[in-house]
Amino acid sequence: MLSPSKLPSCPSSRVAVIGSGNVGSTLAQRLAEKNIADVVLLDVIAGRPQGLALDLLEARGVERHNRQILGTNNYADTINSDVIVITAGVPRKPGMSRDDLLKINAKIVTDVMRQAIAHSPHAVVIVVTNPLDVMTYLAWQVSGLPAHQVMGMAGVLDSARFQTFVAMELGVSIADINATVMGGHGDLMVPLPRYTTVSGIPITELMDRTTIERLVERTRNGGAEIVELMQTGSAYFAPASSVALMVESILFNQVRLLPVAAYLQGQYGLKDIFVGVPCRLGCRGVETVLEIQLSDSELADLHASARSVRQNIDRAQQLLAETNANV
Repeated sequence: MLSPSKLPSCPSSRVAVIGSGNVGSTLAQRLAEKNIADVVLLDVIAGRPQGLALDLLEARGVERHNRQILGTNNYADTINSDVIVITAGVPRKPGMSRDDLLKINAKIVTDVMRQAIAHSPHAVVIVVTNPLDVMTYLAWQVSGLPAHQVMGMAGVLDSARFQTFVAMELGVSIADINATVMGGHGDLMVPLPRYTTVSGIPITELMDRTTIERLVERTRNGGAEIVELMQTGSAYFAPASSVALMVESILFNQVRLLPVAAYLQGQYGLKDIFVGVPCRLGCRGVETVLEIQLSDSELADLHASARSVRQNIDRAQQLLAETNANV
């Protein structure tokens, strides 16, 4: 019998989760307990990621998985990660303008990206920090990575919310519902009722227009509704589940067709922008951007959403330039 030190070792996928807030810590739990990957949980707060990692490790005796979970404040510990997930950033607080949020999170995300990618230069990157489409663009810009290796999590979450509201309205199993939401992760996102089905039947055949419009509007305000209810926090269970699904598709090369914030180079008439579109997600990241047929009004809505994202990208770059000039 071989001694433990001489047993053959199996390579294991590793995910670096940058930011150990509610989304980051819940994602670490999802990845480990679903046996998707080992996790390195990083945060700037001394002791927090270490404590969370130890708590998650101690749950292994109940959950019966052997995934490794490391908490750290040192980027060197994230070396050779297959996937980097950026959740670090601050939520918008009372008295804080959108420019304030853009400025603070743009600085955080660009600094985080530079440090993380220095230790894992071949990683696929998923950005969760808001405003998501803007932060994804900035992360890609400073990373030096090919565009297909950088994406934002939004469409999976927005589509999951749309699915939930459709299931609640019709009183049917969510397992039979597929939803499609495109555009930026904000008030101008574009849920697509024609491409949202129950066992293959478009919801346009199952609901009247007024009902659909109500569900669309609720989807657009899905995050804000949770913030209003919680008062002191924002959504994290559904966002973490959405990222875990993306990570699983990448690490296991499942090539799932999922809506993510991807870099467009002419698709849908849009260029040099990250915005939510259906993509094939595999081991290289975004394998293909799928161009589905949109009506004139749907395409107009997508372009309106993209214009808003572009304005915020330009503003964020301006704020970063001003910050750097004052250093």
